[in-house]
Amino acid sequence: MKLTILGYYGGYPDNGVGTSSYLIESGGYKLLLDCGSGALLALEKVTDPFTLDAVLLTHYHHDHAADVGVLQYYYQLHSGAKKADPLPIYGHTKDPLNFAALTFGPFTKGMGYSGDSVLDLGPLHLTFLETQHPVPAFAVRIEETTTGEVFVDTSDTRAFAALAPFAQGADLLMADTNFLADHPAPLWHLTAPQAGALATSAQVRELLLTHLPQEVSLTELKAQAQANAGQIPVILASDNRIIDGDKLFAQK
Repeated sequence: MKLTILGYYGGYPDNGVGTSSYLIESGGYKLLLDCGSGALLALEKVTDPFTLDAVLLTHYHHDHAADVGVLQYYYQLHSGAKKADPLPIYGHTKDPLNFAALTFGPFTKGMGYSGDSVLDLGPLHLTFLETQHPVPAFAVRIEETTTGEVFVDTSDTRAFAALAPFAQGADLLMADTNFLADHPAPLWHLTAPQAGALATSAQVRELLLTHLPQEVSLTELKAQAQANAGQIPVILASDNRIIDGDKLFAQK
């Protein structure tokens, strides 16, 4: 699998970079994972949006779903051949109003999932874990069926015990790391030490810090995560726009 980071901030875009959105590719299959503010512009720089096979939203907070509407308008108004017509947009069904908005005329079609769902999207096998966040949100485990390579995205969450078993043995853990160690409660995102500890508990191959803060030293954020991750490499989404999962998997 190949991961292209389209946006990595939590909350709001900053310095020309958008919020959470990632393009995952396996062979010729293209999955857009979350579609935050600025996602469509960033996507247009790396591929034709009409070549998407599907979109999957981990939850409906604006920093993960703000560009869904303009992506729908693109599918309505832009000319050209579409790989998927209508474009399937997968979203959880615990928020009926936001889920209903994923269907837009004949252009996009909302496809529901829950914590018990298992999705096979092309060469990708997806399972879910509901996280602990102010709104329903779901971590997603993505396995490439042809190789067994695994990416896990925590989505937005505070630390809780079920995360480590869900992420166990992943080649890449994409961890919502929005806080330094001293951030006051309530903690609805992981602190950097918690992200590092999660990587260690889950015995992942590499830790990617995502959902980054705008007003915190990212050098310090990475150092705090690395202190708890031990020998597991820690990388910042801000420093790595493309991650070749095949290279990680080959190290096994």
